[in-house]
Amino acid sequence: MRSWARELGFSQIGVAGVDLADAEAGLLAWLEQGFHGQMDYMQRHGLMRARPAELVPGTVSVLTARMDYLPPDTSAQWQAQEWARQIDAQQAVVSVYARGRDYHKVLRNRLQKLAMQIQEEIGPLGHRVFTDSAPVLEAELAKRSGLGWRGKHTLVLSRDAGSMFFLGEIFLDIALPETAATSAHCGQCSACIQACPTQAIVAPGQVDARLCISYLTIEYAGVIDTALRPLIGNHLYGCDDCQLACPWNKFAKPAKLVDFQARASWQKNDLLEFLGWSEAQFLRYTEGSPIRRIGFERWQRNLAVVCGNALRQETLVYAHREVICRQLHAWLADAQTSAVVREHIEWALQQAPEPVCQAGVEEE
Repeated sequence: MRSWARELGFSQIGVAGVDLADAEAGLLAWLEQGFHGQMDYMQRHGLMRARPAELVPGTVSVLTARMDYLPPDTSAQWQAQEWARQIDAQQAVVSVYARGRDYHKVLRNRLQKLAMQIQEEIGPLGHRVFTDSAPVLEAELAKRSGLGWRGKHTLVLSRDAGSMFFLGEIFLDIALPETAATSAHCGQCSACIQACPTQAIVAPGQVDARLCISYLTIEYAGVIDTALRPLIGNHLYGCDDCQLACPWNKFAKPAKLVDFQARASWQKNDLLEFLGWSEAQFLRYTEGSPIRRIGFERWQRNLAVVCGNALRQETLVYAHREVICRQLHAWLADAQTSAVVREHIEWALQQAPEPVCQAGVEEE
C-alpha cells in the first residue's frame, strides 16, 4: 500500500484505530468555549467527529495519508520570501496551500484510486474517503497513525516535512495493523504562538478560531471587528504565519504533483489586479481553486481590509494609492455592493492620509 500511495503522489500513509474516546473531552471543551466561532457544523456534528464507526457504520480502521503541497518550483528560501510578501503594500497574499488546484478534488480522487487498488488486491471492500470534507478528527487520526505530532498551533508536524501538507483518510471495514504514533518535538519552542498576528493561539494546542486570520478571511461571513482589521495586514485569503515561523518547516518538501503549482495570479498576489476583477472575472480565475468557495462578497470584504492596511503604508506609491481609492469609491457607487462590504470599504478609505480617498474621485 505504501508503494501504491507513493505512485499516487502521497508522501506517507498510516493506519489508526477507531477508538478516539480520549479525544472527546478536549473536543467538547473547545466547543463549549465557543472557539469554533460561526462554524456551526463543528458543534452540529458533535462527538461524531471522535467516533468514526458512527460516521460510517462498519468502519474498523482508518487509513491516513498526507500529501505535500508546496508548489513544485518552491525555492529553499521560501519562508523568507513569504515573509517579504507581507511587508509589500502592493501585494494581497493568498495562503500557499490555495495557490494551485483545489486540494479537495485532488486528494479525494487519489484516495479513491488507492482504495480501488486495495480492493483489487483483497476483494470486496467497504470504504469511504475524506479530506477536510466531513466531521472527521483528521489531525487526531494523523497523530495516532504516526504521520506526525500536533504542534502548539494544533497543526500536524513531521520531522521530515514540517507542516506543509494536506491530510486525507479512507475509512475501511477491514482491520489493518495500526502504525505507531510519533513523539512530539516542539520542546520549549513557542515561535508559532509569538508569530500569530492576532494571538489566536491562546495556549499551546488551543486555537480560538474567532481570532484566527484564516477563519476570518475564509469561514467568517460577517463584519470583521475593527480591532482585528489592522492585524490582518495584507492577508487576503488564509494565513501561514504560524507555519512560516516554525523551524520544522525548513524540512518542508515541494509537492510531487503539478496540481499544486501556483497559478500566475497567485504567484504575483498583485493587489491592484485583484481589485480590478469583476465578479465574472473572480469566478473565472478561481475556477477549480479552493478560493472560489468564499464567494465574491467575502472576496470584496477581504480586499477592502487589505486596501485599508495598504493605504496606511508609507511605502505605497501615490499612483497605486489613487487606483485603490478610485476602485473603492466605484464599489461604493455600485448598488450591488452589500452592506457588509460597504462597511469595510468606508473603514478602508478612512485609513488613507490623502484627501483624494476621503473626497472621492469626482474631481478627475
